[in-house]
Amino acid sequence: MTGAEGKTKPARCADLTDEICPMGFIKVKHHLDQIAPGEVLEIILSEGEQMSDVPRSIKADGHRIENVRKEGDRYHLLVRKRL
Repeated sequence: MTGAEGKTKPARCADLTDEICPMGFIKVKHHLDQIAPGEVLEIILSEGEQMSDVPRSIKADGHRIENVRKEGDRYHLLVRKRL
């Protein structure tokens, strides 16, 4: 989905900043199961272990990280679900 400004609009958003690994990635998988192939999930992660482990697992599962934006000590990732 694309918004009026040409930016990708996520189908869902998952704030995982309070989760401890591996629960963060388990919740990402759950959210990805709720969207259609090709749709985008926004994930909000904390610096540190979450930001190193979760993106690696997302890529290993065949999904694509399209954008990463840092806001303070949080990261916003746009992940496109594999087709």
